[in-house]
Amino acid sequence: MEPWPESVERVAAALRQEGVDARIEEFPGGTPTAREAAKAVGCSRAEIVKSLLFVCDGRPTLALVPGDRRADETKVAAAAGAKAARVAKPAEVLAATGFEPGGVAPFPASAVSQVLISPDLLLHERVWIGAGSERHMAGIAPRDLVRITNARAGDLTQA
Repeated sequence: MEPWPESVERVAAALRQEGVDARIEEFPGGTPTAREAAKAVGCSRAEIVKSLLFVCDGRPTLALVPGDRRADETKVAAAAGAKAARVAKPAEVLAATGFEPGGVAPFPASAVSQVLISPDLLLHERVWIGAGSERHMAGIAPRDLVRITNARAGDLTQA
């Protein structure tokens, strides 16, 4: 078996360090969209976590939203306690999270100032997060995701 890319190994190491029972799976076809990720994993798009980086009043903020919903910049700003939010540029995503866009995992991300999570994600037994590359996903209990990221629930999505 080939070793995982360094970015995926960082996610695996964080899961081990936190004692989380999660499994990382590789999907050779890639999982670049929530629809493709859900199809690959065999779950609904609502169980896919989109890890979206926003810049809220200059601070990198990660918004975790269900794969079947669209993030709302105004709501993200409000939940972050900021005046304004904008989607981060690809270079900002890499700088803040250490992951390439398309492969962003919600942790470890030392330069992210806060993590927000849509309450809809907390309704599932297991959700699927990006695990460091566009080909890797990890299944994790939402409570563990909240604990590892220190996420705060907030209304983040369009109606």
